[in-house]
Amino acid sequence: MSSSNRTFKEKIILGIDPGTNVMGYGAVLVQGQELSHVSMGAIHLKDPDPAIKLKMIFEKTLWLIDENKPDEMAFEAPFFGKNVQSMLKLGRAQGVSMAAALYRGLPIAEYSPRKVKQSITGSGAASKEQVAKMLQSLLKLETLPKSLDATDGMAVALCHHFQSTSPISSSKGKSWDAFIKSNPDRIS
Repeated sequence: MSSSNRTFKEKIILGIDPGTNVMGYGAVLVQGQELSHVSMGAIHLKDPDPAIKLKMIFEKTLWLIDENKPDEMAFEAPFFGKNVQSMLKLGRAQGVSMAAALYRGLPIAEYSPRKVKQSITGSGAASKEQVAKMLQSLLKLETLPKSLDATDGMAVALCHHFQSTSPISSSKGKSWDAFIKSNPDRIS
């Protein structure tokens, strides 16, 4: 379904859980208050060369965009842990995927893993399995994919929907343009 064939209140959100070995994704169609599953999966990136993996992430993200025709994209931020090298690699993977979205002219958003879990389950400390079960309930899925990376990608998409439709987010404005118009005295 192309975005030009959908009504104004409909949109597709593509969520990405970036990784250097596995990239999870999920797309959800939002029609008013109704949510429906569009696609969900995990892309395995098998190449020993880190530069080739980044190229693959860029190309696979473009492919996901072309396949799902999202109106917006959301990304899970790299988790800050003790291993700086892992964080650096995940940051590169996320950046390349974001660049692909921006290349296609899509608005992007980023959410921490804790925010994603909290948006889906009500607890920022929820397990991946709890997130997957809640997604199954919310989207009325008969079965879950084998990969929790796939459900993580879908959780990012739903988190973006929940965050962008909350009364708090809508009262603050949804873009820098809205902020600038509302606060001309704060711009120097």
